Amino acid sequence: MAKTLGIIGGGQLGMMITEAAQRMPGEIADVIVLDPTDGCPASLVGAKQIVADFKDRDAIIQLAHKADIITYEIESGDSDVLKSAEQYAEINPSPETLRVIQDKFLQKSFLSENGIPVPEFVRIDDINDLRHGLERFGLPALLKTRRGGYDGRGNFKVMTSDDIQHGYDHFNGAPMLLEKFVSFEMEVSVIASRNTHGEIMTYPLVENIHKDNILRTSIAPARVTDSIASTARLIARDVMSVLSGSGTFGIEMFVMGDGAVLVNEIAPRVHNSGHHTLQSSKTSQFEQHLRAILGLELGSTDLVYNTVMYNILGGDGFSGRYKFAGDLGRGDKRAGDAGDTSTDDMDDNAKDLFLKMYGKKVSKPLRKLGHVNIVGLHGESVDSLLARLEQVREEMVIVPSD
Repeated sequence: MAKTLGIIGGGQLGMMITEAAQRMPGEIADVIVLDPTDGCPASLVGAKQIVADFKDRDAIIQLAHKADIITYEIESGDSDVLKSAEQYAEINPSPETLRVIQDKFLQKSFLSENGIPVPEFVRIDDINDLRHGLERFGLPALLKTRRGGYDGRGNFKVMTSDDIQHGYDHFNGAPMLLEKFVSFEMEVSVIASRNTHGEIMTYPLVENIHKDNILRTSIAPARVTDSIASTARLIARDVMSVLSGSGTFGIEMFVMGDGAVLVNEIAPRVHNSGHHTLQSSKTSQFEQHLRAILGLELGSTDLVYNTVMYNILGGDGFSGRYKFAGDLGRGDKRAGDAGDTSTDDMDDNAKDLFLKMYGKKVSKPLRKLGHVNIVGLHGESVDSLLARLEQVREEMVIVPSD
């Protein structure tokens, strides 16, 4: 019997999970999201919505009464409330896993205790802890809030001794940790899934390029040696083996100069760096997530086509309603404007460029408004696809709406 799916969060990830669910009518009958923004992206593609804060206890319990199974596209849900809601609905990934991952100190402690390689770190409870940590790690070092801080907003790089007090005050007394600064060669990630029966599968390693702590480009596959790719895959499988619950996770890693691989952070959900799988792979990360939490056999993770994903972000100095003004070589055919629910779009001329706008009504600086996948349908190398991206980036323009 088909189930009702509940999702904590109805942003772009919730939107794409909803779309994947609609392609599985025999397994999922309905989707309900809990999100504070009325008319959130997931609701634009057919999900029902409970308008409430992610941590609203009553709203979470209401969702649990309506849904057979609950998952999340954001880590902001209250893990204690979700644990209590397990009496009404199945919840995956498990609230215990969410609780550990929500706190960066608990997350790194858990990983380190289970033999997963991570950068060195210490807990910071007062300014003296920070000074002692800096004596141990040297400068620079990264001061982080233990909770929140999505897209790097919870990080402060301590460069000199003059930054110590400023860095400590920056987070207004929030719980913190200090992490040794590692000079990595590349940021990478593995999208990994485990179903309710314990089956684990990983997608090929992806190379990620960030700017201002925001993911800009993901390259599938990563431009690394087979040895590094194998090491990252094995680490990802180890991570999935020790975490409880099922689902698809984004495991962010650093590749060091000597070829070592360290885990940076884990997202207990589908991940921005896995958007390429919508066109590059036999099974998208969104379908895989649903297969995992429903207890189905996991789909193939083979990379069918080399693919480059590029995030379309709101520009600096502008907030408000907008439209996507680029044509991406489409001639007279326009790309989707904000609010356009036709979110899966393909370039009619090239047939290898896939635009997805998320239907967000308002642009803000660095806000994720959509993405584009450039797909090597004819065996093009990732370097060739990156050159193509340089050509089309200039055509991806966000402007105020009329």
